[in-house]
Amino acid sequence: MGHVTRIVIIGGGPGGYEAALVAAQLGAEVTVVDRDGLGGASVLTDCVPSKTLIATAEVMTNFDSSYEELGIIVEDGTPDPDNPARVVGVDLGRVNRRVKRLALAQSHDITAAVTRAGARVLRGRGRLEPHQASDGSRQVVVETGEGGEQRLTADAVLVATGGKPRELADALPDGERILNWTQVYDLEEQPEELIVVGSGVTGAEFAGAYQALGSRVTLVSSRDRVLPGEDPDAAVVLEEVFRRRGMNVLSRSRAASVKRVGDRVEVTLSDGRVITGSHCLMAVGAVPNTAGIGLEEAGVRLRESGHIRTDRVSRTSVPGVYAAGDCTGVFALASVAAMQGRIAMYHFLGETVAPLDLKTVSANVFTDPEIATVGYSQADVDSGRIDARAVKLPLLRNPRAKMQGIRDGFVKLFCRPGTGIVVGGVVVAPRASELIHPISIAVDNNLTVEQIANTFTVYPSLSGSIAEVARQLHTRKTAEEG
Repeated sequence: MGHVTRIVIIGGGPGGYEAALVAAQLGAEVTVVDRDGLGGASVLTDCVPSKTLIATAEVMTNFDSSYEELGIIVEDGTPDPDNPARVVGVDLGRVNRRVKRLALAQSHDITAAVTRAGARVLRGRGRLEPHQASDGSRQVVVETGEGGEQRLTADAVLVATGGKPRELADALPDGERILNWTQVYDLEEQPEELIVVGSGVTGAEFAGAYQALGSRVTLVSSRDRVLPGEDPDAAVVLEEVFRRRGMNVLSRSRAASVKRVGDRVEVTLSDGRVITGSHCLMAVGAVPNTAGIGLEEAGVRLRESGHIRTDRVSRTSVPGVYAAGDCTGVFALASVAAMQGRIAMYHFLGETVAPLDLKTVSANVFTDPEIATVGYSQADVDSGRIDARAVKLPLLRNPRAKMQGIRDGFVKLFCRPGTGIVVGGVVVAPRASELIHPISIAVDNNLTVEQIANTFTVYPSLSGSIAEVARQLHTRKTAEEG
C-alpha cells in the first residue's frame, strides 16, 4: 500500500476515541465521526455523570447517624425534638450543574487529546455504504446536519456506536416525571418519592444515590434479589443495607406500565398493585445503536438482540469492518470498549495483538458499599465452568474496618485447587474499586495465594483482608495436601 492507511471510526465514545488515539499514533489517517461529543454516553450521560452524582451521595452518607458510633455529633439547633430537621441537605440543581460541567470538561479534554494525536473529528451521523471497492476500501457517508453530506473513503471502519436506554411502550419517559438515566441531570428539585424500575447495576446505583441524597426510594425488582447478575453474597449484603437505610425494595415485582397523573406518577405492577411517587426512573437495560447505519446492507451480521457479532480481535463478518463497545454487547464497560477499539486498530495495522481476554476484566458497582469483581465468578464455580475453591472473609473482623465504623462487606477469593493460582475475586467495601486492583494484578499474572499471603500489607488496612483470605486458602490447600 503506497498511501497512508485511512481509518474511519463511527462513534466517539471510549471504543472510538481510544482506537483513534492508537491508530493516529501508529501513523494512520484517522477520522472520528461523532454525533454528540467525544466521550460518548460514558462521559456525557452515563458513567461520568452518575459517578459524580454518587460522589455527592457518598459524602451525604458520611453524615448518617451511623457516624455517632465514631463519636461524631452534628449539632442540629432544631427546637422541636419531635421533628428534627435533616442536618445536611443537598441542592440538587447545583449538584446537577456540577455534573454537567464536569462531563463537558472531560469531553473537551478527550477532543483535545484526539486532535493533538493527529486525528480529525467530524460532527455528524455516519453510515456504511454497502459496497466494497476493488482495493478493499469502502465509503462512509456522514450526514453533517442541515441536510449536508460528506463522503469519506476508508481502508478500515470501526463501528463504535454504543447503546441507549431501553424503553417500554407503556412507560415512555417524558423527561420531567418519568425519566431514563440520561435525563435525571435536568432535575432542579430533589425527587421526594422516587420509584426506580429495574434493579440491575444502573437501577441499584441510582436508587442508593437518591436514597442518600434524601429521597424516599422504592426499588422495583422483577427478580428474587437486587443485582441478579452480580455475586450472590454481594447482592445479599447490598439489599440488607438498602432495607436498613429505609429503602422499599419490592422483589419479584414487574412493572407493567408507568403513567403520569398530574404531578405524580403511577406505576402499575403486573400483579395489579399500583405504587405512586413523585418521579420514576426507568432502568430496564440498554439497546444497541445499530439500526439505520447500513450494517446489514453491507453484510455485517447482527445478533437477534441487534448487537454486532465480533470475534476476539473485534472483526465483524465483513473484512475491514470492526466493531467495539456497547454495540457489540460483549460487556457494557468503558474499559472493555476501549480495549476492543485498541485491539481492532492493532490488528488492522499489523501490530502484535493479544485477543480480548474477558477473564481479567475488573468491574465495579458504585453503590454504597461498592461491589468490585474480577476474573471468574461464583456463578462460574457453581455451574462447573471452572474448578475453584473460595474463601470469604467478612470485613467485620478487619481492624481498620472496625476503626472506620465499616460494618458491611467482605473479601472473597477464588483459586485453583491444585496450584493455588488466583482466578477471581470479589470485594464489597467502601472504595472496593481501588481494593480490587491487587486481585486484578494477581489474576492477570497467574499469582498464587501463597504469593499474595507472603506479600507485606500495611497494618491496619482493608487490604490486609486480601492477604488474610489468601492465607486461609493457602493453609487449607497445604492441610489437604498434608
